[in-house]
Amino acid sequence: MYKNYFKRFFDFTLALVALICLLPIFIIISLGLFFANQGHPFFLQSRPGKRERIFTIVKFKTMNDKKDLAGNLLSDAERLTKIGAFVRKTSLDEIPQLLNVIKGDMSLIGPRPLLPSYLPLYNEFQKRRHDVRPGITGWAQINGRNAISWKDKFELDIFYVENVSFLLDLKIILTTVMNVIQSKDINQADHATISKFDGN
Repeated sequence: MYKNYFKRFFDFTLALVALICLLPIFIIISLGLFFANQGHPFFLQSRPGKRERIFTIVKFKTMNDKKDLAGNLLSDAERLTKIGAFVRKTSLDEIPQLLNVIKGDMSLIGPRPLLPSYLPLYNEFQKRRHDVRPGITGWAQINGRNAISWKDKFELDIFYVENVSFLLDLKIILTTVMNVIQSKDINQADHATISKFDGN
């Protein structure tokens, strides 16, 4: 009952209320990133959602587009701006995804949406992460986030898919708040973002 009906109602209601409450912060960060990223405060990218349907995710753009002399983008760490580092450390870069939740592309809680290029690499077990809407935070995020292996991440994602409940979602939300306050498990060592999934 909760998974099929009430979860979507709670997602829409809580996301709308949160977006309204966070609107002043949303505007301030947007302005700061507008100047830091040469007029581009938002990061837009295609991601697979429920049943692998592709949608456009919206996040704050924490890295600029600086390139080397050969025209290649610099490393993530080199392109991470000062304000971007703060926004990422505090997880404020996730705020725009509330728009994805309101629209119905995402849920507040669920497996994080990954790259479309990973879809052909999943085995049958890993594909099950797309049986539910992807989330802003999830079971894997409160159990290691970017600090755990891909194998562990997928196992945690499927655990969530098989055990969706109001109490589990409540636990994930409360733990996420605590992790954000403590800046826990934000990045892997020596990486601005998690390493790419290669199908292993």
